[in-house]
Amino acid sequence: MYPYAAFVAKSKKSRAPMPPRNVQAPKRRDTRKGAAGSPLAALPRRGWAAIGGVVIVVVIGIAVALGSSGGSASASVKTAMLAAGCTYRDVPPKPPRVDPTNYHADFPTLTTSTKGAWSTSPPSGGGHYYLWAVWGFYTTPVNPRQVVHNEEHGAIVLWWGPKVPASTVAELRAFYDQQPDGVFGTPYPALGNKIALTAWTGDTTRYYVNHYYGIGHIAVCPSFNQTAFAAFRSAYRGKGPEGIPLSDDEPGMGPT
Repeated sequence: MYPYAAFVAKSKKSRAPMPPRNVQAPKRRDTRKGAAGSPLAALPRRGWAAIGGVVIVVVIGIAVALGSSGGSASASVKTAMLAAGCTYRDVPPKPPRVDPTNYHADFPTLTTSTKGAWSTSPPSGGGHYYLWAVWGFYTTPVNPRQVVHNEEHGAIVLWWGPKVPASTVAELRAFYDQQPDGVFGTPYPALGNKIALTAWTGDTTRYYVNHYYGIGHIAVCPSFNQTAFAAFRSAYRGKGPEGIPLSDDEPGMGPT
């Protein structure tokens, strides 16, 4: 089901956990009448209610903060992208078309039709070929059926059309060279004179469970902008739904 595991991890047999034992704790009688010596015993009921309320508020606050962290990152990236004159969207990938637990089945070959397979163009997640592309920055188009697999591994993909000036492509290459691990660059003919950045992120513990497939991110820009592109990279690089570490996404690495 998970392509990376097929190449770099050994399968492990699952073992059903032993049912928990009911342990009867020894009973102890408090010989202090009403536990009067305890300072907590003297606290009025209203005091206990106030403490309970504070605890609940704190717990809720922590939960909200943890739950909204992804949304906050996306909002920050969107702000940076819009300021640079780009468009930005968070788009769920389309579910697998053949097997709900295997995106590879959507593309058994490198020539399988891509019609209706992806929710964005260029793709930001979804069906892909079972072998990802060798990590790098390319000057000729790489098959997007493979590049989506790199996104699943945590790639930030730089795409550009054939009408993008060579000077801008050089800026993209310099940006790639700043932090190449987990970054991929390739031309994409359909973009014309535009540049796009894509990424696919997700909770690795939920991937493929109950039809959860993560979220795709796409920005389309008229030109290169260091600040906006760095914000996108910082938020999404190395956060693919399969949880592959950046140490396995270095330039020149590929399927073995």
